[in-house]
Amino acid sequence: MNSKPLSEPLSTCVLACVVLVVSAAWTVPLTWAQGTPAATSPARAHVEEVLKGLNRGHSYGQVAISPDGKRLAWIQGSRENAEIRVSGLNEMTKGERVTAAAKPDQHCREGEIAWEPDSKALAFSSDCAAAGKQADVYVSRLDGSPARRLTTLNGMEGSLVFSPDGTKIAFLYVEGATRPSGALAAMKPPSGVIGEDGVEIQRVAMARVDAATPAPPTQVTPGNLHVYEFNWSPNSAALTYVAANPPGENNWWVAKLYTQPLDGAAKAILAPAEVAGPLHGLQIAVPRWSPDGKAIAFIGGLMSDQGSTGGDVWIVAAEGGEPRNLSQGRPTSPAWIEWGSNEYMYVTELAGGNCQLVRYHLQGERVTAGGQISFGSPIFSIPGSVGDGRMELSLSSTADRSMFVFTASTFDHPMEIYAAKPGTVMASGLEGVMQLSHLNDGVEAGWGKSVSLSWKSDAYRVQGWLMLPKDYDPAKKYPLVVEVHGGPAAAVVSHWGGGGGLSATALSALGYFVLQPNPRGSYGQGEAFTQANRKDFGYGDLRDILAGVDTVEAKYPIDRARVGITGWSYGGFMTMFAVTQTGRFKAAVSGAGLSNWQSYYGENSIDQWMIPYFGATVYDDPAVYAKSSAINFIKQAHTPTLVVVGDRDGECPAPQSYEFWHALRDQHVPTQLVVYPNEGHGFVDPAHRRDVMERAVDWFERYMPPAS
Repeated sequence: MNSKPLSEPLSTCVLACVVLVVSAAWTVPLTWAQGTPAATSPARAHVEEVLKGLNRGHSYGQVAISPDGKRLAWIQGSRENAEIRVSGLNEMTKGERVTAAAKPDQHCREGEIAWEPDSKALAFSSDCAAAGKQADVYVSRLDGSPARRLTTLNGMEGSLVFSPDGTKIAFLYVEGATRPSGALAAMKPPSGVIGEDGVEIQRVAMARVDAATPAPPTQVTPGNLHVYEFNWSPNSAALTYVAANPPGENNWWVAKLYTQPLDGAAKAILAPAEVAGPLHGLQIAVPRWSPDGKAIAFIGGLMSDQGSTGGDVWIVAAEGGEPRNLSQGRPTSPAWIEWGSNEYMYVTELAGGNCQLVRYHLQGERVTAGGQISFGSPIFSIPGSVGDGRMELSLSSTADRSMFVFTASTFDHPMEIYAAKPGTVMASGLEGVMQLSHLNDGVEAGWGKSVSLSWKSDAYRVQGWLMLPKDYDPAKKYPLVVEVHGGPAAAVVSHWGGGGGLSATALSALGYFVLQPNPRGSYGQGEAFTQANRKDFGYGDLRDILAGVDTVEAKYPIDRARVGITGWSYGGFMTMFAVTQTGRFKAAVSGAGLSNWQSYYGENSIDQWMIPYFGATVYDDPAVYAKSSAINFIKQAHTPTLVVVGDRDGECPAPQSYEFWHALRDQHVPTQLVVYPNEGHGFVDPAHRRDVMERAVDWFERYMPPAS
């Protein structure tokens, strides 16, 4: 249940988009709407105007420093209008466009940048040869000569990585793909033999940099393994990767760690389902080969979504064996690793509400308990979002790890590109790192200020973010909306911007307080905290959320008659469950939620994620699933609830929303169900994303009106 369900637009509807709206008969009649709701009001027009102003300023995609530290490459602009640019490290205003376009005015969809190890060339993807249809891999020598096309692909590619010797480029590739890989994208309409026909497999493919003419790639990994992440061996002769049997969107939760010589067979060196100890039955991600080729580090822990990474740092011998936990008991959630040497590794982690970079020092034996580990002070600690555009909290670095480059932003500061140097004394926050770009100088937020809060709940100290209303006046009373993140293994971090969908910044701009809690089950406070809601969905985490509401109400002028709740995915479940457990919330908006864990188990396309959380299948222990099913407490629900979902959602299928809406309707609770066509778990149509936010605001205004 991913924490980023309402992604940046990837495409738009070619045909007219139709939204099905189903309501309780005594509230709003059954209507069909094209694109947006049929009724347009001044209030709705105001919401649309606010949404247009949220993404003010410029955005960056991926950013990459050259291995020698002399140049910077970055992707600038939105995905549909992005450009690749390169400049000297401190000369971004002089950046030059890198493209496969034949003419200066030709625009192609380009991205996925990767530096050659000698810093003399840049690889990237581009659809210039088949505009709007197919991307290929190109290499630019950055000397004014045309970029050279290396591949003739037929499918979807991503994650370009040069081999350490610079002779090859490996990438993830789904040959013949009809949809993006993963569970967030809209599922194909069911037909044929379910789970067997039309299964699309992601493999590691490879292209030679010295290819004389464009050619199909060489498929490296086996055709019966779906690969999620990979890493080159230091001698360029092998790969390590995380993979599972297809279908890929379901089996990441049972994936194994493999090594494979380029000219040999795959070997599983670690299977979490087969190891003893705290890693048993959990998930693995971000494999990284040590510089001497003798060990592989990775992130292991309880993760609810592939790509949303957190856990502990583990290490295992390259030939296999018992893994060792390097960060056991550390009250943070590591998400990304890069080796500095055989004795040092750099780890980015979420610590409370901060993203930070820490150096681990490994002394003596690395893969056995006899070795010693020490942790340096954070190289930087930023109360905001950090990353280079590849993975969760990933950073781009020079070959000698003397500099790390990344984008960062907060609720109060727009995105810019920064650099950090290990070994230098840095203050915390954005003031403690070097700002390389100034594209958003002078850009101001269109929403209110934010504060990081913490509060006590049971034995835990819970962190969350509170956004104040725009133009906040402490002498006035304001409504409060609680927005629960997806996951549950995820966390809200401070970040710039917003848009359609369930947007905290939009609600703030419209005059709401917005509480975004990180209750137990979230990242940021160590693996024990992340695992604290296993077999307990909706209970301890709801207590954490309600304690957060108490904290906000004690400190700020909240109108207690106007407190609402919303969320997407896991947040959608928590919204459904909350209204069956408490009357605290006067209105609710559930996005892609879960109402009945028992029926959900047999409906979704990712049932493997549930076993680590519930401890057994629904067939082996139906009671633990029933305990957390909102539908079993529906008689206690009285809160008016809007329910929205995509009709091709594989993570949280639409029948879950139908079931909850139907039950509320039968209980004569005001409710409305909106089903969006051709949408998966992550909405891609901007009109649909905007429509969700407009309807949510309408709902809160209707059922949480100010006192007359």
